[in-house]
Amino acid sequence: MNPVEPADTPSTDEPLDLLGIGIGPFNLSLAALADGVPDLRTAFYDQRPTFSWHPGQLIQGTTLQVPFLADLVSLIEPASPWSFLRYLKARGRLFPFYFAERFHIPRTEYDAYCRWVADALPTCHFSHQIDAVRWNPERELFQVDFTRLDPDGEATAVGRAHSRNLAIGIGTTPHVPERLRPLAESPNVPVYHCADYLTHREQLLAAGHVTVVGSGQSGAEIFLDLLRHRPHGRERLTWIARTAAFAPMEYSKLGLEHFTPDYTRYFHSLPEPVRDQLLPTQWQLHKAIDHETISAIHEELYQRTLTTESGQPAWPDVTLTPGVSVRTAGRMGADRVELHLEHIQQGTQSRITTDAVVLATGYRQRPLDPLLAPIDPYLRRDSAGRPRVDERHRLVLDPSIHGAIHVQNAEIHTHGVGTPDLGLGAWRSAVILNSLTGDTAYDLPQRTAFTTFGLDPHPAHRPTRPAVHRPGTGTPTIRTAALPRG
Repeated sequence: MNPVEPADTPSTDEPLDLLGIGIGPFNLSLAALADGVPDLRTAFYDQRPTFSWHPGQLIQGTTLQVPFLADLVSLIEPASPWSFLRYLKARGRLFPFYFAERFHIPRTEYDAYCRWVADALPTCHFSHQIDAVRWNPERELFQVDFTRLDPDGEATAVGRAHSRNLAIGIGTTPHVPERLRPLAESPNVPVYHCADYLTHREQLLAAGHVTVVGSGQSGAEIFLDLLRHRPHGRERLTWIARTAAFAPMEYSKLGLEHFTPDYTRYFHSLPEPVRDQLLPTQWQLHKAIDHETISAIHEELYQRTLTTESGQPAWPDVTLTPGVSVRTAGRMGADRVELHLEHIQQGTQSRITTDAVVLATGYRQRPLDPLLAPIDPYLRRDSAGRPRVDERHRLVLDPSIHGAIHVQNAEIHTHGVGTPDLGLGAWRSAVILNSLTGDTAYDLPQRTAFTTFGLDPHPAHRPTRPAVHRPGTGTPTIRTAALPRG
């Protein structure tokens, strides 16, 4: 069999300046802004066949929790050809958007916008599975081995690329509590993570009784969607959560300044123990429910108290109980689930039997260790064993490695609650590009908040000094060899 060379990845002896692993919104932002930097050789790889953003949670009517200006580029370069407004213009939809007067766009529209960018950027390569990342001391380059996949996910070729720097944006993975994992992993038990909600939605709508676990935005949206599509008086829904209340998101103007570069720099400057103590107290900044969703749930419930089939008012058949944890869970018969509950404040215990469970239990950062195992001896870690990350979002490495490994959405322990926020994506991408080029590829604002975080404002307002980058010419190094199918 002749060697198979990926059609969409050029082959040359020159290394890349930046190789991105994973193409979610943050590395896609980096790719889009890098497209505007002259003579910067980049390539981004993802094992999925195409871009997709939480496809199981694109419920009709749901919107982003950030304004449309938090697209891939606009808060850094609003004139970029990859802005959301340029997407609307390309689709002939600027006037409808103008008259819709939307500040928060539908999630399905954001997903379509990102796919438009990913499909158009020649530096984005899908169906590429990254197999290993190593440091090549002889060439002083990162060596990245990958496998090219066909539409069915089968390997068709292997390749190797070299790069001076890396950007890892491998995203998050659905979190299933340990005590519920055996049920969720069983193919015959109706226990699903919210990431797969739309896949199982029809089954959930038909189920006799459904329990939603989790008090964040995802849990609220799923509860509302189920509620709206179940008959009045026969809703048979339960919503439970560990938090003490179904609490609203902190959305005051000054509260939102926790999602600014100023606060990110302040948080990074704090001692590690202080950061670790502070993060759990800030859950309402990013893990609660937006006011509109809470209002919509209450309105739906209220409307259902107005009349019944008998013409008399009645409460809907729903139970909403915060402050509850699931102690254990098990199967009841062939297709039911029993949840053993404990009320945290009362110290009381109970159990419910349900026909289906949706786990809106959030996501966790996908661990870097499996991907970076060959580089582990070079990584510097904190007292909890986590990778140390400097102010420019670079892993702290042994000085013998001259390249940089930047991380995206893997540094909440060092950079705070703004780490997963879409509104800071373009700014972080610009920080990375300025660091790589050794120049001001993009002008960054010196101040972004009215709040002064800390008694010394200077660290927050000091502009980032870029590192020195060794530019070159050419395109990526790719070597391929055929693999058998099957």
